[in-house]
Amino acid sequence: MRGLDIFCGGGGSSAGARAAGVEMVGAVDMCPVATDTYRANFKDTHVVTGRLEHIVLPALRKQVGSIDILLASPECTNHTCAKGAAPRSEESRATALYAVQYARAFRPRWIVLENVVHMRPWSRYGELKHELQNLGYHIAEQVLDASDYGVAQSRKRLFLVGDLKGQPGVVDRKRSGPRKGAKSILDKLGTWDTTPLFTDKRAKGTLARAHRAMAALGPDKPFLMVYYGSDGSGGWQPLERPLRTITTVDRFALVEPSLDGHRMRMLQVPELQRAMGFDDTYQLEVGTRRDRVRILGNGVCPPVMTEVVAALTRNMA
Repeated sequence: MRGLDIFCGGGGSSAGARAAGVEMVGAVDMCPVATDTYRANFKDTHVVTGRLEHIVLPALRKQVGSIDILLASPECTNHTCAKGAAPRSEESRATALYAVQYARAFRPRWIVLENVVHMRPWSRYGELKHELQNLGYHIAEQVLDASDYGVAQSRKRLFLVGDLKGQPGVVDRKRSGPRKGAKSILDKLGTWDTTPLFTDKRAKGTLARAHRAMAALGPDKPFLMVYYGSDGSGGWQPLERPLRTITTVDRFALVEPSLDGHRMRMLQVPELQRAMGFDDTYQLEVGTRRDRVRILGNGVCPPVMTEVVAALTRNMA
């Protein structure tokens, strides 16, 4: 199977598809840091840095060749609640419709479109599905949580899948046993520098979150705290639970007791990488720390995409 990944980011979807047996022959993204990251991990793939609307599709098809599956993760910021009360950009939302153009140009047997769950109330979501159906695709949608598929993160995403030859296969494997907790992604004690938690420089809100955690767990247990951004669950979580959803900003802090008081550090890129379901061999070394956190926060968990592609392509006839 040959695949093309548009809005490819750092390659999370492609890594998952590759694990399901897809040879990724093409990828497109407008972010140079994303495409440089992608190239580092898919050395034989034709990768294009540019806006989808500026790419000449016949020329791209000549360079890439035929494909069997199209992966697309359109811009999600203007669908998600992470945008807060800020105005939504309809132009950003409408990038999802480029998946229709690329499907029309390449005619792959299968399509996978991934986005935040909040995409479904979008006024043009029905139009998107209708356009794919007009191209001959049978479509199905489902919402999957990465923590159900061996990922140490609670991350719910919408997957809209299509098959030209019949009703598309969907993921039916259910989680068995406990979910993987955030503790499993952490580097060993002493790997990273820490700072005292209780200092005059800490914001009152930060200290209040820490006190809530210690009141619930006791003073001798480590925990994770939402250091930046709002949180509706008290601003902390125990290590036994999957990490809350990673975003494009550096927001999680680990707090650990020590002989000289509680100490704190932000979760580091390798830990966030594991929380997305990437293994330690995946190269995320391009750009600044902030760039890499953004790449991860915008990404797709590879184990979930593996399940989606495997279910979709199960019947190859």
